[in-house]
Amino acid sequence: MPGVALVVDDSMLIRYTVCRFLEERGFRVEAATNGLEALQILKQLQPDLIITDMQMPKMSGTELITELKKNPKTRTVPIIIVAGRGSGFDEKETRANFAIYKDIDIQTQLQKALDAVMGKSRGKCAAD
Repeated sequence: MPGVALVVDDSMLIRYTVCRFLEERGFRVEAATNGLEALQILKQLQPDLIITDMQMPKMSGTELITELKKNPKTRTVPIIIVAGRGSGFDEKETRANFAIYKDIDIQTQLQKALDAVMGKSRGKCAAD
């Protein structure tokens, strides 16, 4: 069963697209525009999934992931990176569970990422 997701991106369009995608799949979604805002939200929220941009003002995705990995409450939460193609973040940031690109069909990639990090069995029938 989907749970709570935190979406962190300074692009309103990307935030909206990702939030809507997750809500359509049953997630309760919180959103932040940068890493600092995300850390504030995390004081009141225990997400089951975090999707973050890498290049943001105030606190980058890399800095946010560092903070998440330091905190026992968020250390094991799956992280999906949303990055621009050619930014290199998908290869450099090895602590995330999955990386997708903003400039390619984001919804198809999000579905692949969700299946990978949340478990493919979510969509199967009980009779399987």
